[in-house]
Amino acid sequence: MSLPVQLLWLIPALPLLAAGLGALTPRSGRKLASGAAILAMAGSFLLSCGALMTALADPAAHLVHNFAWLDLGEGVLRLGWLLDPLTAFMCVMVTFVGLLIFIFSTGYLHEDPNFTRFFCFLSLFAAAMLGLLVANSLLLLFICWELVGLASYLLIGFWFHKPSAAAAAKKAFITTRIGDLGLLLGMLWLYDSTGSLLFYDGGQGVLEATALGGLVAQTTIGGLAVSTAIGLLIFCGAIGKSGQFPLHVWLPDAMEGPTPVSALIHAATMVAAGVFLIARVYPLMAVDQGLATTPLHALTVVATIGAITALMGAMIAVAQDDIKRVLAFSTVSQLGYMMLALGVGSWVAAIFHLLTHAFFKALLFLGSGSVIHAAHHEQDIRRLGGLRGPMRITFVTFALGMMALSGVPFLFSGFWSKEAILHAAQGWNVSHLPLYAGLAAVVLTAFYMTRLVAETFFGSARSDEARHAHENSPVMTVPLVILAVCAILLGFIGTPAFPWLQSRLMGQTEVHGHSLFEGGGLMVLSIVLVAIGIGSGWALYGRRPRTTTSALDPIEKISPGLFGALRARFGFDELYAATVGRLNTATAALADGLDRYVWDGAVRFLAALGEFAGFVNKEADEDVLNGGFDATNDKIRGTARLYSAAQTGGAHGYMRTVAIGFVLLVLIVMLGGGL
Repeated sequence: MSLPVQLLWLIPALPLLAAGLGALTPRSGRKLASGAAILAMAGSFLLSCGALMTALADPAAHLVHNFAWLDLGEGVLRLGWLLDPLTAFMCVMVTFVGLLIFIFSTGYLHEDPNFTRFFCFLSLFAAAMLGLLVANSLLLLFICWELVGLASYLLIGFWFHKPSAAAAAKKAFITTRIGDLGLLLGMLWLYDSTGSLLFYDGGQGVLEATALGGLVAQTTIGGLAVSTAIGLLIFCGAIGKSGQFPLHVWLPDAMEGPTPVSALIHAATMVAAGVFLIARVYPLMAVDQGLATTPLHALTVVATIGAITALMGAMIAVAQDDIKRVLAFSTVSQLGYMMLALGVGSWVAAIFHLLTHAFFKALLFLGSGSVIHAAHHEQDIRRLGGLRGPMRITFVTFALGMMALSGVPFLFSGFWSKEAILHAAQGWNVSHLPLYAGLAAVVLTAFYMTRLVAETFFGSARSDEARHAHENSPVMTVPLVILAVCAILLGFIGTPAFPWLQSRLMGQTEVHGHSLFEGGGLMVLSIVLVAIGIGSGWALYGRRPRTTTSALDPIEKISPGLFGALRARFGFDELYAATVGRLNTATAALADGLDRYVWDGAVRFLAALGEFAGFVNKEADEDVLNGGFDATNDKIRGTARLYSAAQTGGAHGYMRTVAIGFVLLVLIVMLGGGL
């Protein structure tokens, strides 16, 4: 079954319909809300498989369906759908992993009173992410991008009665908005420079030769190519969404949401959106690579940020005691790997690792959820231990996920995708620093994951919660088994001997493999580093397991200062609170003072001045003008009354008045003459 590009909108439409149904479902309709969400996700998965078949029929083609959205008078703003192997593979991964997370959630949140609301939010999140993937317009992608941010806010703060969850949701929303501002500015600049936001449009799209040639030919401040400036602004959005340094601080706190949310956000969807965005606009990011005149290249910045993030996340994960926070910082580190791969010029390696990481990291998060659910919501690994026996399925699947993430050689998918990134970094002619950061992260990843498994599953139970833990129901363990199988098998479609996935992503119909041992020196070094990480982790935590919850960590005994810095996450939160937070507080206080004492005072002065002017106007109007006018009118009116009284209409009276007047006149004349 194939799916034409014109019907691609059905993939996000089904979860969106389920979200609407969930919003109208009362609390008692638990089966209706969860059933609709699961069926919608299953339908989207089948449609995504059909879309993949359509894309693989001609992997070099970019199938598009554009349509008019807004009439702007002089032109029309258009949106559209895009189908190519990148879109199709991402849709299959998101819907499949999302479906398993949805099923797991029915068991994990079975007792939650807001069960229906949770599935409404999950469906909205999935719809937004799938809409982002199928977009052929940066504007449509941005709309869905912001909906993903909204849904993540709702899910991270799902248990809003917990102050920590409400604060984490707000932190995630605000931090990612900082990056989104850069993305918005880049989008506006791109539209102003090209007159379009469509990726592909018959040769006129922003990722096609005509537009790219115009962007790279223009320069801005310091000789920077316009394409580079726009690419860096777009990368700001990816930094926020994918938890890259320095906007990584929201991602670990997002663990306050229910564990299925952590699996969905930190494995298959939200954090992958930033990597997908850079892979989607990769022609724009890479068009300046041949320019010797520009002082900075966009991909160089991407590689640098990715390398810093990969190493920093791995280091911090070493000292975390919350089972989900270890995985959260692991996600930060692995996303750094993906950005590193993008920066050194291998976007296919980044997507390969994104796909493999989605499966084994979803497995690890759901495995941690299984542990937390069985241990009565205990998340501190110092208070766990001894779960290997009572939770065999969870233990085996979690261990398989740990080996995939650590890059245990040959059998696990994480090994092949990690090696692809390291080999790409080795071939980068700009610098080998990203390679060294990646190699350091290799040994650290193997170390902290061994520590996590040993502290959680080995030794003896160190709390009542751990002692009473038992395996969960099949609705929670079956998804773990399926994801564990995928964590093993998925790597074999991208090995150097059979790079089928990479070939399809690059638009090739034939697979051109090479020896597994080509570049074997780096592979051997990587394997040795994995062995060192696992061996040292087992020596410190497995051979001599913790016996009490208060016992110091072995690294803390050796170097308490270093361990304290790692446990405190290098103090980034405190640094931001002391700088950005204080600046924000000071700015807010200044704004409040200006509002209260300056603007409010000015308004009050103007209001008093207006009242005084009104009073003066009133007095002048009523007492002077109106009073004088009224007095004059009264006098005229009195005179008129006297005059009207004299007008009797009788002729005798008039003659008598004339006679009297005549007599008076004669007297005046006579007296005057006498004088």
